[in-house]
Amino acid sequence: MGSVNISPATVLAPMAGVTDTVFRRFIRNLGGCGLIMTEFTSADGVLRKKDQKAKRYLHFYEDEHPISAQLFGSDPQVMAEAARMVEGLGFDLVDLNLGCPAKKVVKCNGGSGLLRDLPAIGRIFESVRAAVKIPFTVKFRAGWNDEEIVCVELARMAEACGLAAVALHARTREMGYSGQARWEWIAAVKDAVKIPVIGNGDIRTPEDACAMVTQTGCDAVMIGRMAPSNPWIFRQIEQYCAAIGTDHVGTGAIARPIERSSTRFEAGSVLDGQQRAWPATPDECVRGYTNVRGYTNAYDQPSEADRYQMIRTYFQMLIEEELPDAVGKMKQFASWFTHGVPGGAGLRKAIYESKNAPEILARVEDFFEARLNSVVATAAVSGRES
Repeated sequence: MGSVNISPATVLAPMAGVTDTVFRRFIRNLGGCGLIMTEFTSADGVLRKKDQKAKRYLHFYEDEHPISAQLFGSDPQVMAEAARMVEGLGFDLVDLNLGCPAKKVVKCNGGSGLLRDLPAIGRIFESVRAAVKIPFTVKFRAGWNDEEIVCVELARMAEACGLAAVALHARTREMGYSGQARWEWIAAVKDAVKIPVIGNGDIRTPEDACAMVTQTGCDAVMIGRMAPSNPWIFRQIEQYCAAIGTDHVGTGAIARPIERSSTRFEAGSVLDGQQRAWPATPDECVRGYTNVRGYTNAYDQPSEADRYQMIRTYFQMLIEEELPDAVGKMKQFASWFTHGVPGGAGLRKAIYESKNAPEILARVEDFFEARLNSVVATAAVSGRES
């Protein structure tokens, strides 16, 4: 995207209350994510010297590169000045949020509220593009509702104004996060512009990621709500793409069609122009290769010990960062991180009843150590009996 190479071609979506520096570094350390993004941040807040929340949103460490700062706002000059500050802070990219459906953002003509005023968006594009040298991108929804679909027109305008890439969440503002993402809108945008197109919406598995690229031809995938539930998903996508590709597949591999009607598909870093092919039918790619071509173990499935290590690591990082809302974040993430863990409801209850961060961490350690000791004891008894 512009001068920045995104490899693998996977992006952690900006999420309010989620993608702070701790979660971003946590995802980066697990591997497989090519680009991370900040929480969406008010451009007005960036310019107000006393807005400590905005400063916290834009705090990052050197090991987070490449990283993009996402801003929202409706005043072209304010957006331009905030973008200059973002560039001065050392971010690799700056992104404009035109997707947030929250009422408090929309009523200020921010986020998806601007989708009904394309001329205003154009003025923001021009002002920000003229203000910074780093790549400028935009994330948007397809339109306000099914009767006001503007994604293709908006993408073309972004390209004409010199933006480096566009990301489409394939839902309307009216849909919020309900219903099924309409991937055909991503395909329409990809057909309309030459700059990279990032697809977003309903990627829950590595198979979904490859299916999106296959069906739409998009250049990269962006993952939001699934990341807190399954932080390994980026690494799993990388492993899956390597498994279904050739031996020399690059680290940015995602399966995608060379031609929409072709039966051969390339696997390679989708933003670097390389083309590496293997035989496959479109139907195989859409359904995924698991149990189709023998790739039943194409990517790692986290064990209970892995989940324990993951939760403990994330919680320790929160404590070390000394975030003012660390306890709240631990309780928030507990419901995601313990999903699928036997007895997880009891652990969540213990976490919610805890008063401070060290107590929460102790509850986690007690729970998992007891479970792991039980598993070891059961295995030992079974071994003696056999």
